[in-house]
Amino acid sequence: MLPTLFLDRHLEHIRPELRDIILELRNIIASVAPNATETLHRWGLTYYDKERGGPVSAGICQIGFHQDHIRLAFIHGAFLPDPKGLLEGDRKYKRYVRIQSYEQAPWDYLKDLITSSAHFDPYSLKVK
Repeated sequence: MLPTLFLDRHLEHIRPELRDIILELRNIIASVAPNATETLHRWGLTYYDKERGGPVSAGICQIGFHQDHIRLAFIHGAFLPDPKGLLEGDRKYKRYVRIQSYEQAPWDYLKDLITSSAHFDPYSLKVK
């Protein structure tokens, strides 16, 4: 994970209520995928399992920074179990959950999605 002070500087322009969502998602990712590689882009954070591959083949998730929400995206989201139907998007593979409020975020469900994605095998198209 990136050093907190380094990340804090890059999150200064984001509204505090959205920053709290980002930090909570980082905590969840660290708990379910402690070996995930975290990279920072101007539009967000990307997480992947470097031991299994790169950001696409071993992608866990992306936290996208938007003006009025945070987007938790999954590069292989179309293959993840989503019994509540919260994953949005019309791309062939990538899906996302739009999070606009910390208080209304389905944290347990998001943790389940991140866990499933961390165990997803893009070669068999199954969660291990």
